[in-house]
Amino acid sequence: MKKSLLSLVFVAVFGFTATASTPIESEKKEVKVSESTVTWKGYKVTGSHEGTINLKSGHLEMKGKKLVGGEFTIDMTSISCSDLQAGQGKEKLEGHLQSEDFFGVENNPTSKLVFTSVKAMNDNSYTVTGDLTIKGITKPVTLVVSMFENKATATVKIDRTKYDIKYGSGSFFDNLGDKAIYDDFDLVVDLAL
Repeated sequence: MKKSLLSLVFVAVFGFTATASTPIESEKKEVKVSESTVTWKGYKVTGSHEGTINLKSGHLEMKGKKLVGGEFTIDMTSISCSDLQAGQGKEKLEGHLQSEDFFGVENNPTSKLVFTSVKAMNDNSYTVTGDLTIKGITKPVTLVVSMFENKATATVKIDRTKYDIKYGSGSFFDNLGDKAIYDDFDLVVDLAL
């Protein structure tokens, strides 16, 4: 009887230990690209411009309710300006943003962000470090991702000159006056999961 009881205790302890140490598999939550938005805003001495870029694909990796990773591909050919109307320079600006002066979309039709580190700030917010590739150049970026039910939001400030986008940059060209374009631009991402 004592042997049987001792055997049951060993089975229970080792069975629990094996279960407790089994890692939880991460789950990929695909992003609903048609319901998600990526908004950009660029600044110049005389004002700013803003618009959208479409997500091509993306997913977040979850362990239970915790964010642990993610990867996104952006369709750079879809870059558009929303603060100008047709005939007010909208087409000219969009064409210029797609040209080699800026994102060179003919040779670089997509950009990519791959999470490399995720640290929880609280139950809903995370500090994320990732590798951002624009024009074939990969550099680290840090962003804050907040998650609520089936939605996630992120904001990030990007220095375009790190990706060889120097057109109109006061950091590289003198005497630009009011034609200078600031190096940093903002992205605001709203994801539907």
